[in-house]
Amino acid sequence: MAAACALSLLGCSAGLNDPYPGAEQGRNIFYTAFTERPKHLDPVQSYSEDEAAFLYQIVEPPLQYHYLKRPYTLEPAAAAEMPAVRRFDRDGRELPATADAASVAKTVVEIRIRPGILYQPHPAFALREDGSPRYLGLTADDLRGVRGLGDFAETGTRELLAADYVHQIKRLAHPGLHSPIFELMAEYIPGLKTLHEQLVAAQKAAEQGGGALDLERFALPGVEALDRHTYRITLQGAYPQFMYWLTMPFFSPVPPEADRFFAQPGMVERNLTLDWWPIGTGPYMLVENNPNARMVLARNPNFRGEAYPCEGEADDAAAGLLADCGRTMPFIDRVVFSREREGIPYWNKFLQGYYDASGVSSDNFDQAVTLTSQGDVALSDDMEEKGIRLLTSVAPSIFYLGFNMLDPLVGGGTKDKGAGGGSRESREQARKLRQAISIALDMEEFVSIFLNGRGLPGMSPIPPGLFGAREGKDGINPVVYEWQGDDANGRPVRRSLDEARRLLAEAGWPNGRNARTGEPLVVNLDTTPASFGDKTRSDWLAKQFRSLGVQFVVRPTDWNRFQDKIRQGNAQLFFLGWNADYPDPENLLFLLHGPQGKVTSSGQNASNYENPEYDALFERMKAMPDGPARQQVIDRMVAMLRHDAPWVFAFHPKTYSLQHGWVYNRKTGAMVRNNIKYLRLDTERRAAARAQWNEPVLWPLALVALLLAAMVAPAFSHWRRRETATAAPGPAGEAR
Repeated sequence: MAAACALSLLGCSAGLNDPYPGAEQGRNIFYTAFTERPKHLDPVQSYSEDEAAFLYQIVEPPLQYHYLKRPYTLEPAAAAEMPAVRRFDRDGRELPATADAASVAKTVVEIRIRPGILYQPHPAFALREDGSPRYLGLTADDLRGVRGLGDFAETGTRELLAADYVHQIKRLAHPGLHSPIFELMAEYIPGLKTLHEQLVAAQKAAEQGGGALDLERFALPGVEALDRHTYRITLQGAYPQFMYWLTMPFFSPVPPEADRFFAQPGMVERNLTLDWWPIGTGPYMLVENNPNARMVLARNPNFRGEAYPCEGEADDAAAGLLADCGRTMPFIDRVVFSREREGIPYWNKFLQGYYDASGVSSDNFDQAVTLTSQGDVALSDDMEEKGIRLLTSVAPSIFYLGFNMLDPLVGGGTKDKGAGGGSRESREQARKLRQAISIALDMEEFVSIFLNGRGLPGMSPIPPGLFGAREGKDGINPVVYEWQGDDANGRPVRRSLDEARRLLAEAGWPNGRNARTGEPLVVNLDTTPASFGDKTRSDWLAKQFRSLGVQFVVRPTDWNRFQDKIRQGNAQLFFLGWNADYPDPENLLFLLHGPQGKVTSSGQNASNYENPEYDALFERMKAMPDGPARQQVIDRMVAMLRHDAPWVFAFHPKTYSLQHGWVYNRKTGAMVRNNIKYLRLDTERRAAARAQWNEPVLWPLALVALLLAAMVAPAFSHWRRRETATAAPGPAGEAR
């Protein structure tokens, strides 16, 4: 019997290691993983990369980024064409696109969406024979046994309307939804604040009456549907970056039917909400939501289809990224996201072929990637043999060590009088101190040690690839670097510690001692354990400061306490980062805009940096179109930041991503989040690789079975002899 079991295992070995159901074998399914459960899938609230992987495949804003072009280029998504934008002065006269932002009183954006777009099948659209909603007015009995959208027997759909986009913009003001962009958008759409006040009062009345808040009863000044497929948004002043917001789920459509459906009693208790089950017109719909284990997207049968792009960057054709030009997307039928809490199982399943793509963490970096003597990155031999490909790109992000400009030592300012409150001499000494520290902190070494080389040392707040960033000799920070070699083939080299020590002495701290009192210079870093609070990184920083003769103290704390210190201006030196919301330099340069000061206005300027010339140029730059004139303004702003050194421009992170050879059309780009519709799979190649890489080693089982049989055989033989002897006939012909 044991031998027979072993033989049966050998006969059905295929799929023994496969973590997926047998019914999924050979199907057109993309397998990937997620590490953090999504907190919000309602497009009015979602603002996290963890959630974007799901939500951007489901909902359709009016615009999107071209999948292949870099720099990032806007193009229509649900919109029929690019929005019509008109600017007007205070007298109602239309202004040219080149008009100065100060003369613009309002901007009118008209968006026409494509006719004939349909929503995914959904019970909110199901109708009775008389045309009334099938699932409104549900009772407790109606909801008995309902645990998900799939438990409703009937679904329906309808055409996407311009009014659905207006409805979603109204939801930004909903007092119960707490949209993270409400305050920002209310600056440009003042009607949002008026609507919010009305909704606060109406919600109280609705709660007292046991009803739900109906947004359809309220108008939003400045936002209106002009006809079935066209709506208009009127913005206060000039805000060209608003076009980028039209690529985000905040401005995707939500039908009023969905709000009414999910607002019914008993729904929230069953996780039947838009926050759990988003609705959209995109290529996929969420059909399974188990955020602790598995999330599944399935092809939306009502999706109209979209043509794969035929243009891209110069190298895209050679990389095979234009091979599917003009073909109808999406190519993949289903997307399975599995929850992985630990990095090792995630990595091992990728190597087994059970995940189609993977990131590269510090734990598996050496196994996946090698660095050449020139510092170039290449795949390891093991990865090459498996046909795995490496994709890299620089993220539109900046990590920085910020100086609190209100601090008397490193900023030269005072809390009561602001960043310019100290004396001119103290401000000048603080500036040279910041410059000295900027030179001494060797960020190339930091990136090499702690990031496995996955980053570019920062030269300014603007990452490479965005408008405003300079390359080569023109792009270096001359305070921290000097250019060695000719203009075309040279490279930036960090200035010597001798220059940093000279600046430190000019700041009044020769050899790290006060020139008048002899007291040691002590610099404090306020941080959290997740950044520089761990011993390895803090020891590295302490070593860098010791090279200047400066004493360095780490003051670690939890995130909430750290935030309080930043808000109150009690930090001295701190470490933060910023991921750009959209590919425009305004979204990074605003981090040092005076009116955005953290202490004075709770803005994002955590350094509390103030420079009147910089602020004036920022107000001018943010409304300018890309071009030589805007570049000139940005160059001046960046030069001021380099001179004043309110930050140590630490690094721009580089993303490393791996994919198997059976995955096609995958291109990295942090701004393009609706990327799954572009991907294509060779499922036969994947099945063959999985079978080869995961062939079970069953001979030990067979050996154990044979040993077991050898052990059992004597006992079985003895039992058979006794049985035979017992059954033998006696002298009288009877059994004994």
